[in-house]
Amino acid sequence: MFNLFTKEKEAENDDSHLSLISIAALLIHSAKIDQNFTEKEKNIIKNALIKMGAAEDTLDEIIKDAEIKEKDANQILDFTKEVKNKSFEEKKIVIEALWTIIYSDEQADMYETNLMRRLSGLLYLDAKTVGDIKEKIKSNQ
Repeated sequence: MFNLFTKEKEAENDDSHLSLISIAALLIHSAKIDQNFTEKEKNIIKNALIKMGAAEDTLDEIIKDAEIKEKDANQILDFTKEVKNKSFEEKKIVIEALWTIIYSDEQADMYETNLMRRLSGLLYLDAKTVGDIKEKIKSNQ
């Protein structure tokens, strides 16, 4: 009987871990879109993952797996599936991390802003919410 609960918990942890890898892959994709994936951006991704429930001792493994997933993916739809199923608050964490990554070099190019426009639609977030988060991040720079 206890074995059944242990297996259910392990399956739940595996699903959560895979979900975090997909989210990290999306964040890594946004960081690489300007051809310059920095340590500062990697730290932003780690902080977002912690906010979403990742244990600190698993961050490097998640990032490593996410980099492989991002490299092998054909399109951003591969990453957005997991985020789409998250709560509104978790989606806001992801969008905040995305804008923080984009503005980590104090500018947003047309590819980055286009990515955010596409993502807000794919994640079913309204333009006002995404815009408010963007302005909050810009004002904190």
